[in-house]
Amino acid sequence: MDAQSWSRFQFGFTATYHYLFPQLTMGLALILVVFKVLAIRRGDECYNVAARFWAKIFGLNFVVGVVTGIPLEFQFGTNWARFSDYSGGVIGLTLALEGLFAFFAESAFLGMFLFGEKRLGPKWHLVSAIMVFLGSWLSGYFIIATNAFMQHPVGYEIGPRGTLQLADMWAYLLNPWAFWQYLHNMSASVVTSGFVVCAVGAYYLLSRRSVEQAKVFLQVGVVTALVGSIIVLFPTGDQHGKMLARHQPAALAAMEGKFETSDRAELAIIGQPDVENRRLDNPIVVPSVLSYLAYGSFGAEVKGLNDIPQDQHPDNIELLYFAYHIMAGLGTLFIALALVSAWMLWRGKLFESRPLLWILMLAFPFPYIATSMGWLTAELGRQPWLIYGLFRTGAGSSPQVAGGSVVFSALGFMGLYLVMGVLFLYLVVRQIAAGPDGEAKA
Repeated sequence: MDAQSWSRFQFGFTATYHYLFPQLTMGLALILVVFKVLAIRRGDECYNVAARFWAKIFGLNFVVGVVTGIPLEFQFGTNWARFSDYSGGVIGLTLALEGLFAFFAESAFLGMFLFGEKRLGPKWHLVSAIMVFLGSWLSGYFIIATNAFMQHPVGYEIGPRGTLQLADMWAYLLNPWAFWQYLHNMSASVVTSGFVVCAVGAYYLLSRRSVEQAKVFLQVGVVTALVGSIIVLFPTGDQHGKMLARHQPAALAAMEGKFETSDRAELAIIGQPDVENRRLDNPIVVPSVLSYLAYGSFGAEVKGLNDIPQDQHPDNIELLYFAYHIMAGLGTLFIALALVSAWMLWRGKLFESRPLLWILMLAFPFPYIATSMGWLTAELGRQPWLIYGLFRTGAGSSPQVAGGSVVFSALGFMGLYLVMGVLFLYLVVRQIAAGPDGEAKA
């Protein structure tokens, strides 16, 4: 691989690894607020204990998320200097705001939430939880707005040097692409956190310890996982798909393995794209559904890759196709699992159903896989552009960085992240082993 390919690999690896952590903190931030509200409304200390337990895991995720996110910012300058020079006048705004809210607002109020409960009292402790929630979700919005500009550039103009500069801040910040992408992403974060909370609750019930706390975890986790899973599909996934159809038809065609243009276009459930022969092998399809999902009409025409210029095609159609289908397939399973769990919870049988508890305990890695595949789908679908329609990926890398240098730094990141991951898992497992009632031992 050349220097640019290694730079793409390095950014993809560090971004995917980094996002394992903030997706849990953004979802947990909402669940912490739920715990605190229930504690005040019901006067039940169980919810306060739950909030304290998950706040510690939140804190561990937040620290590792911040540390692993910093190299991403530096890579804009080291590996993607020409992209930074071209677009820095626009995306610099949201990158700076993201850092402001993540490093200052979120971390300051997190400190108050972790260490100030006795001094603040119940209501102000709830306020600090709400501020942590707002800080993390605003931080998430600004980074999504940055990516949304790369997917659907708005609010810019070409400056005297031929680079981009901000022309309309509100058009940039309120990019319609950002709106649906943000809600889709945040609801996926809620799904991740919901299933993680369920997994820990199921573990405690299966091991017959901290039973009352485990029931609280499962009650809140199942409800948040169910609500989040449904919102991921509709309206956010549906509307995000329609945005894709209008503005990135090549990405939509590649995601579906669709080569021929047709009306009443079929939705591919299973199949393998054969790019060389321009067909989808062994397909199982649902007629007309893709037309409806893309344009709201069963008879609408959906353009295939054969009618889109070759230089507009994503450069790894197979990986894009499978990433999208893994994400969509897992999303469907999450809805089914959350619905069954909610039904059992409503009937009062969830806590005694050991097979379902085992499934919930073992299910927690799959939302991480789904969100990683979702990120791959978004980034691979945008190719061959760094900024869609404006700036190609091939023009964005740093001209004087050798491939060997990028390999060396990539290996360095992988080694550091491995050590950091092991330490993180040790601390989280230690916290879970101590249990929600054993904070002093953790």
